[in-house]
Amino acid sequence: MGLLGLNFVMGTKILMLFMMVNTVHSIGANWGTQATHPLPPSTVVKLLKDNGIQKVKLFDAESNFLNALRGSGIEVMVGIPNDMLYTLANSPAAAERWVERNVSLHVLSNSVDIRYVAVGNEPFLSTFNGTYLSTTFPALQNIQEALIKAGIGNRVKVTIPLNADVYQSSTEQPSTGDFRPDIRDLMVEIISFMSLHAAPFTVNIYPFISLYNDANFPFDYAFFDGYSSPINDNGNIYTNVFDANYDTLVWALQKNGFGNLSIIVGEIGWPTDGDQNANMRLAQRFNQGFMSHISGNRGTPMRPGPVDAYLFSLIDEDAKSIQPGNFERHWGIFYFDGTPKYNLRLGGNLGGLIPASNVRHLPRRWCVLSPSANLQDPQVIPSVSYACSRADCTSLGYGTSCQNLNAQQNISYAFNSYYQEKNQLDSACRFPNLSVIMKNDPSVGECRFKIMIQTSNSRNGGFLSEPVNMLLQVIMLLFTFL
Repeated sequence: MGLLGLNFVMGTKILMLFMMVNTVHSIGANWGTQATHPLPPSTVVKLLKDNGIQKVKLFDAESNFLNALRGSGIEVMVGIPNDMLYTLANSPAAAERWVERNVSLHVLSNSVDIRYVAVGNEPFLSTFNGTYLSTTFPALQNIQEALIKAGIGNRVKVTIPLNADVYQSSTEQPSTGDFRPDIRDLMVEIISFMSLHAAPFTVNIYPFISLYNDANFPFDYAFFDGYSSPINDNGNIYTNVFDANYDTLVWALQKNGFGNLSIIVGEIGWPTDGDQNANMRLAQRFNQGFMSHISGNRGTPMRPGPVDAYLFSLIDEDAKSIQPGNFERHWGIFYFDGTPKYNLRLGGNLGGLIPASNVRHLPRRWCVLSPSANLQDPQVIPSVSYACSRADCTSLGYGTSCQNLNAQQNISYAFNSYYQEKNQLDSACRFPNLSVIMKNDPSVGECRFKIMIQTSNSRNGGFLSEPVNMLLQVIMLLFTFL
């Protein structure tokens, strides 16, 4: 072979190796939108691309987000909320309309790379008390048929993001795993259907929740950097709960005749606030540990090879329900404004996370407790309660980033949260004889007093129309006399 031919072969091999490395490091992220001041979709798409995130999972199929993903090259999983399952299960026509409007249009006309439709979101959670047991599978079937009818059934696959509580093991060993007895027959029907259509099993795995729910859970077992009491399962050694949980699913699939079904980890991550174990240090330890764990294509003892996963989540969501816990609003690897929370290397992005670009904040001003206010004022408690019931105060309390605030600072944090959520309206900082607007940042240590970003409803420094402003002032005036 001549020198030119040898150089060509070597160059081809190097290119293939480069492509393999990038494939190995491919990671997805969940893009949730339950925020009072969301970043523009175009900004989020640029954030994804700047950080080398090649896959995104959505919880619905809003056209604004899908249009922003047009031509981006990012693989997309669109979601169907649980409250739509009944309609889609009982009407093939409704399923066809949904697919036409939310999938076909974007795939065929808008160059959006939709790969999966997620039917429901953890619909078999025990806490739902069986609400969606009879509708999830029929909805899945109707969506699949609609995709086939639209001519994209081979390109777009259906799946159901399921919580890891759909399977269990009788011991700490994964080999004893099987599906929950109350839904086992249904699960076998579903995975048989998925196997028939080459669709993946999607599971959400949360070591943080294991630690949160069980005070006796071995702390280091939740992470990837050493556990002093590994589990030996017939020669398979488990040093972290992720591998054990994942392989419990592998065993459940294998026992029911579907050991080769592909698996997607739909959600995995660690929150940074709202609980004693939710902080920057542990989130960085977990997420970086997970990235290192999957980067070498080691997989798990029962399923070696690449792990297909989506980090949960991309950006904090200050309007999420906190019924599971205050940590629910703090899963993002980025703050609400697209600022990185901590150093995290996502595969080839060795320099750490890159912040969102061209983000505009509201003016630098905060609503705080007035220096002349009396802490014994009877309006203090109802004012704080009012503010926190209408804004996000989940960073206050034991084990949180703001746990070391004094009484005055706690009150100021509550006032400012409400003030910022209301786009810095003057009337939102008129707690009776208690509040004042200041221009010096009152943040203390790790406790950040937010300044919200500008959105379509917060132009010109955050002031809404005069009629709305006056209405809020009337409401606040009435509140003074409660």
